[in-house]
Amino acid sequence: MESLYVIGIILAVVGAANWGLVGLFKFDLVAEVTGSKFGQVNPLSRVVYVPVLVAGVLAAASIPSIVD
Repeated sequence: MESLYVIGIILAVVGAANWGLVGLFKFDLVAEVTGSKFGQVNPLSRVVYVPVLVAGVLAAASIPSIVD
């Protein structure tokens, strides 16, 4: 179970880094890695974006247990 948390944290960091790069430099790292242009989505980028979304939702859901 601990490895699942680590994977989730890594994915959340990837998502945060990508959005930070978009906000600061208008550079979409996921699009660059998957061969897309800025703002475009292809099947490979969806393979990245969906797990990042799940990791973010699970991280948000775990906040109450961390705060207690």
